[in-house]
Amino acid sequence: MDSRIFVTATGTDVGKTYVSARLVKRMRDQGINCEYFKPVMSGTCESKLNDCEYVQQISGAPVHVSYRFEPAVSPHLAAKLADVRIEKEKIAEDFERISRNTFAVVVEGAGGIFTPLGENLTQPDIIKMLGLEVIIVANAGLGTINATVLTVEYARSCGIGIQGIILNRYDKDNAVHADNKTQIEKYANVKILECFKNEI
Repeated sequence: MDSRIFVTATGTDVGKTYVSARLVKRMRDQGINCEYFKPVMSGTCESKLNDCEYVQQISGAPVHVSYRFEPAVSPHLAAKLADVRIEKEKIAEDFERISRNTFAVVVEGAGGIFTPLGENLTQPDIIKMLGLEVIIVANAGLGTINATVLTVEYARSCGIGIQGIILNRYDKDNAVHADNKTQIEKYANVKILECFKNEI
């Protein structure tokens, strides 16, 4: 894995934050100075840990966010409701500042790979601006072949490099999960880097 990576997914709630926390913790356990960056975070209610708090609790790493919004809705809508314009220049400046102070940075996106952030601004614009490749997190269960292959093809169409795929909620004894792993590697032509058992 590169020292700076963007974690995206096939959709919402497939385990990006869980995977991001695991990746950050693993590097820090290996003595690698790694921090976590969430450019845009929506859904910051007080009743549960938000993404940054969760990653910090699991990994102990410094965490950073450029824009945070309370409603658990798509970032473009959350920003509109807050009367805030998400500026890619601010995200770039924050990423550069974080990168100067640490060897590795795990950047976690919002939702799936195509997420609108504002008028004429989408998540792929941010990934390309930061010059990062992606790790795609996918659910191991039914329906993941279609969702994962389409995500891979969309990333390629945007000129975004793909380091690999991580299957989440994977059960090695589940025949569907095992076959999904085989079919995804065959049709997406992307290596599955790891299979994580479940999201906690």
